[in-house]
Amino acid sequence: MERSTRQRAAIRAAVDHAARPLLAQEVLELAQQDVPGLGLATVYRNLKNLVEAAELQVVQLPGENPRYERAGHQHHHHFQCRGCQRVFDVHACPGNLARLAPAGFTVQDHELTLYGLCAGCNGA
Repeated sequence: MERSTRQRAAIRAAVDHAARPLLAQEVLELAQQDVPGLGLATVYRNLKNLVEAAELQVVQLPGENPRYERAGHQHHHHFQCRGCQRVFDVHACPGNLARLAPAGFTVQDHELTLYGLCAGCNGA
């Protein structure tokens, strides 16, 4: 298997196995278990290519570096732990938030991020 394919496969596997949105640095650390010589620039290049190929999607939280998750998730939201800073998927939605918009406004989409402590940081 050629090197770039091995690297890309390791990056894909890292995102898949984490089952949560990952920072590029987190992807690097996990993918290095399969490809020890992998560098951060290579991870960024491959993440960009995987996003362009619609295999991964970017999760952008306000004031944070982008995170990456598998594309094709159903509508979902995120939880960010204030202890460890990791981000997790939340597969629940409060539904139609149009009632919160000012009169005459049309809601076209929404994003919701919950903040608190994950089970690990909460001592659970």
